[in-house]
Amino acid sequence: MSNSISHTALLVMDKQTTVSRQLHRKRLTILLLWTVPIAFSLVQCHPSEKPKPRIAIAGLAIESSTFSPAVTEEPAFHARYDTAVYGAYPFLAADSTLRQQAQWVPTIVGKSLPGGAVTRQAYESLVGKMLDSLRKHLPYDGLWFDIHGAMSVVGLDDPEGDMIKRIRKVIGPKALISTSMDLHGNVSEDLAKNSDLITCYRKAPHEDAMDTKRRAVQNLLTRLETGKGRPAYKAWIPIPVLLPGEKTSTRIEPGKSIYKAVAPAAAQPGIIDAAIWIGYAWADEPRNHAVVMVTGDDQDKVTHTAEELAHLFWNARKQFAFVAPTAPWFVCLDSALKSSKHPFFISDMGDNPTAGGAGDVSWTLTQILAHPAFKAANGPSLIYASIPGPELVELAIAAGVGGKVDGYAGAKIDARYAPPVHITGIVESIVNGDKDAEVEIAVRMGSVHVIVTRKRKPYHKEIDFTRLGLQPRKTDIVVVKIGYLEPELYAMRADWIMALTPGGVDQDIEHLPYKRIQRPMFPLDKEMNDPDLSARLIPFAD
Repeated sequence: MSNSISHTALLVMDKQTTVSRQLHRKRLTILLLWTVPIAFSLVQCHPSEKPKPRIAIAGLAIESSTFSPAVTEEPAFHARYDTAVYGAYPFLAADSTLRQQAQWVPTIVGKSLPGGAVTRQAYESLVGKMLDSLRKHLPYDGLWFDIHGAMSVVGLDDPEGDMIKRIRKVIGPKALISTSMDLHGNVSEDLAKNSDLITCYRKAPHEDAMDTKRRAVQNLLTRLETGKGRPAYKAWIPIPVLLPGEKTSTRIEPGKSIYKAVAPAAAQPGIIDAAIWIGYAWADEPRNHAVVMVTGDDQDKVTHTAEELAHLFWNARKQFAFVAPTAPWFVCLDSALKSSKHPFFISDMGDNPTAGGAGDVSWTLTQILAHPAFKAANGPSLIYASIPGPELVELAIAAGVGGKVDGYAGAKIDARYAPPVHITGIVESIVNGDKDAEVEIAVRMGSVHVIVTRKRKPYHKEIDFTRLGLQPRKTDIVVVKIGYLEPELYAMRADWIMALTPGGVDQDIEHLPYKRIQRPMFPLDKEMNDPDLSARLIPFAD
C-alpha cells in the first residue's frame, strides 16, 4: 500500500511539475509579446531615426492696389491643392532632402498676378477650402505659411493677419508657423504675433524668391528637429516710410548696402532670422509701411539687431531714388528716338500689372500710335508689351496670321485716362496656352508691333517675345508695362528709362489720395520728427 501511495504521489508531483512548466512557458511567451515590441520601438525611436515632424503647407499670394478699379476673383490665384502644391516648389521635389525630412501635408497654395482688391467671396472661398483641408489632416507639428503680404480684400483690413489667426484657431497654439514673404509685403502685429518664425526676400528684383522660401522651411525643420521649438523672442519695429519698389531696388544704393547687412545679422549666434520689409505703397491701409523683424533666443542680440537695422533703413530714407532715369512719357519717348543705343527700353510704370495695375490702361499705346515717327513701316521699330483685348484677339484668330485685323483693345477695366485704343494692322503671330494671357497675338501697325492678349500678362523674359516671332534685341525701342526691369530684360537693355505714366500704380505716390495710412509717413511728411525705433517684443499666440 505504501508503494502504491508513493507511486501515486510521484505521478501527482510530475503532473504539477508539467503544469508549472507550462505556466512558466505561457508567462515567458506573454512577457516576450510585451517586451519585444517595446524593445523594437525603443530601437526605432533612436534619436537618429525619431518620427518625422508633420508639417502643413498653406498660403495665398497677391499684391492688390486699392487705387485701381480692378477686382480679383478666385480663378486668378490658379490654386494648387494637395500633392499638386509640391509643383510650386522645386526644393520639395519627391527626391529632395527637404521632402524626406518631414511628413508633409500640402493643403492649398495660390498665387495671382498683382491686381485690384480681392473680392470677399473669392477670399472666403479660398480660405474656407484651406481651413477645411487643415482640419481634415490634424494634428501638426508645424505649418509653412507662404504668402506675399500685400493682399487687399474688399471690406477687410489685413487679410494675411486675418488668415493666419484663423489658421491658428484650427491648428492650435503649439504648432510652429514659419512665414515666408515678399519684401514688398506688410507685417501687421497680428501677422507677427501668430508667426513663430518669419522671413522675407533680400533682393529686389526677387532673384532669391525660392532661396527665401527654402530658408523658411529649413528654419522650421531645424527648430522642430532640435526640439527648440519657438524662438524665445520676436522683435518687431514699424518704420513710418512708404516707398515704391522702383525706389528701393537692391541693385543700387542705399538699398544695396541695407539689404547686404541682413544676412550677416541673421547669421549671428542667438539669432534665427532677420528681415526688412519695404511694405506696399499702392494700398491705403493702416498696416502699410516698412517693418523690421528679428527672431532668436538671445534677447539682447534680437532687440539690438532689430534696432540697428531699423535705424539703418530710417537714416537712409532720403537717399532712395528711382533705380533708373525717370521722366514724363513724352520726354522718355523723345530720348529713345534720339538714342543710338538699341534696344532702348521704356518702362510704362503707371499700369504695371506686376505691381497691381489693371494692365489695360490704353493711354501710352494711344500716344505711340498717334506719333508720326511710327506711321511708316520703315520707321523706328517699336514693340509694345502689352494690352488686353479679348475681342481683338478673336478677330485676329478669325483673320489668321497674315490677315488684317481692325478693332479695339484696352480700357475695359481702367478707362480713367483714355478710351479703348483703335488697332488696325497685320496679324503677325498667334500663340495659345500661356497661363496668364491664354492667347497672345502680335499685330503690326506701321513700324509698331503691338502685343494684344486675351487676359493681361507681364512680359519679363526674352522668350515671351520670341515665341511671338518678335526680336527685342534687334528692335529699336521696347516698351513694357513694368517697373524696374526683370533680370533678362535688364541684361538685354542697351539703355533704359522709366516713364511716369498714369494708372493704378502711379509712381508719383506723394500725390495719391491716401486717407487711411498712419501719419506722419515719409515721404508724404518730409519734415516729420524721428520716430521711436525701439524694438517691441511681440508675444506668441495663445
